[in-house]
Amino acid sequence: SSRTARSEEDRDSLWDAWGSWSECSRTCGGGASYSLRRCLSSKTCEGRNIRYRTCSNVDCPPEAGDFRAQQCSAHNDVKYQGQLYEWLPVSNDPDNPCSLKCQARGTALVVELAPKVLDGTRCYTESLDMCISGLCQIVGCDHQLGSAVKEDNCGVCNGDGSTCRLVRGQYKSQLSASKLDDTVVAIPYGSRQVRLVLKGPDHLYLETKTLQGVKSENSLSATGSFLVENSSIDFQKFPDKEILRMSGPLTADFTIKIHYAGAADSSVQFIFYQPIIHRWRETDFFPCSASCGGGYQLTSAECFDLRSNGVVADQYCHYYPENIKPKPKLQECNLDPCPASDGYKQIMPYDLYHPLPRWESTPWTACSLSCGGGIQSRSVSCVEEDIQGHISPVEEWKCMYTPKMLVVQPCNIFDCPKWLAQEWSPCTVTCGQGLRYRVVLCIDHRGMHTGGCSPKTKPHIKEECVVPTPCYKPKEKLPVEAKLPWYKQAQELEEGTAISEEPSFIPEAWSTCSVTCGVGSQVRLVKCQVLLSFSQSVADLPIDECEGPKPVSQRACYSGPCSGEAAEYTPEETQLLYGSLQEFDELYDWEYEGFTECSESCGGGVQEAVVTCLNKQTREIADETLCVSSRRPPQLLKACSLDPCPPR
Repeated sequence: SSRTARSEEDRDSLWDAWGSWSECSRTCGGGASYSLRRCLSSKTCEGRNIRYRTCSNVDCPPEAGDFRAQQCSAHNDVKYQGQLYEWLPVSNDPDNPCSLKCQARGTALVVELAPKVLDGTRCYTESLDMCISGLCQIVGCDHQLGSAVKEDNCGVCNGDGSTCRLVRGQYKSQLSASKLDDTVVAIPYGSRQVRLVLKGPDHLYLETKTLQGVKSENSLSATGSFLVENSSIDFQKFPDKEILRMSGPLTADFTIKIHYAGAADSSVQFIFYQPIIHRWRETDFFPCSASCGGGYQLTSAECFDLRSNGVVADQYCHYYPENIKPKPKLQECNLDPCPASDGYKQIMPYDLYHPLPRWESTPWTACSLSCGGGIQSRSVSCVEEDIQGHISPVEEWKCMYTPKMLVVQPCNIFDCPKWLAQEWSPCTVTCGQGLRYRVVLCIDHRGMHTGGCSPKTKPHIKEECVVPTPCYKPKEKLPVEAKLPWYKQAQELEEGTAISEEPSFIPEAWSTCSVTCGVGSQVRLVKCQVLLSFSQSVADLPIDECEGPKPVSQRACYSGPCSGEAAEYTPEETQLLYGSLQEFDELYDWEYEGFTECSESCGGGVQEAVVTCLNKQTREIADETLCVSSRRPPQLLKACSLDPCPPR
């Protein structure tokens, strides 16, 4: 180790000291600065003679424009092949992000106007990585070169995601002759990673309200990227779909609305991260309880509004389950002895530590209704605290110097959950009389799938349908029932699962049915996956990392009657189609089946438990792939042949 230290010292001694840092390549938006050193040896020195650091890591004003765009526009007055062009930046080049590629406005002409962009230019529009000397260098959210520190979904550098919450849901339009538009969702100030997808003939538009109360509206009439209240918006408009993205943080309250434009219904799916704007803040210590001879003082906690930078009622902080009110801190104070001339401990003035009479209330009662608007009440009384801290009720007039707290208030004023029927499936036959199905969801006031709807008012999920094509076979006596996938979707609401930043089970597509007619089986692979938001890549995790029930990996399927005639189900097939047959993952499970032979005949050995996949109904050994949805039990060993071996 001493030789290694000396060699490193000898290597560094061949270099002169590092020089001063150069001026920053940019005045805002993040640039680069460099420092040089000189080799003092006649031979080659090991290491680099230049080092870099970031600088000017402050946001540029909106009117400054894009740094890459400025470099392209600098060539507007230089002729290219004998002609002047207005050059626009070409960003996010996957092959060479640090070359200056520009496109002539109004043409398809793309030209590399310089082999390297200026130091400090972002490699990609949605990344902090920057180009330095023509190479893309990694930059963390702490603005340090080579740093791997990333922002969490709330926009906090190296945060734990506790300052925001994920909001996702679905809106389905309800056509009405009296309404031309409707509100989809309200997205508050400071929200991030907003994404909405509208499917159908209707049209999205925006209403905004700044913190100063200024309101505006944007019609979203064409595809493009633009600013609304200094928030960047990317909007794509297709014949039957619209996509709205806002990376955030939003600089105003946004209300997304829908304008009815067609006879068919539309649906909107939305997802965003909403900031928790009310948080507990610890106060300073209150005045000491005594002026000398030893007293104590306490802290408290107040609910703070991050938008208005003001203190609000505690109920705003109680709204978020993530908010935990900090406990008061206690410390001793004024420990110096009291002056001998006084002969007693002086108590602080009454109105500083021992408070005036005050209103106190009991907790609110439970709301009279769970939705649709109810009331809750509490009792309020005037109390007084004496010098020893004992609290006792007093006449109400003593507290009249402050307004009396409310004793009744409205609660749960949001709409009750209601049934929402989705589109009908195709008819189960290609001719004659059949059936069609639809998924019916219970949707709450936020447009999210929930429970609580009355079963009596649930719309039916199955109805007869007639295909106006003549059948060239005997007419069925009864409507043909749906095959298993459609019926299970209507019954179990099997919906696609999107990969998110939280570990979740992601099932792959079902395999084809194992038989071409009659009842067979289908299998699929279920993985535990998570979305890495910074790199936008998906990582596989151990199954134990995902919470909640794991989706089934095997199910029954029905491929129609084998005879080619009208569908006539056996009692077993009927039972399978309508859910009374157990799921495959409940039919097969791992079980211990005895032990292997002892590894030794004497002197102590081990036996290993044999684990097999069993059909729980027939008790027959099955292929291990049928137990993939169950966790394999742990390996069990036991001692055996403990008698000592005879001497040789």
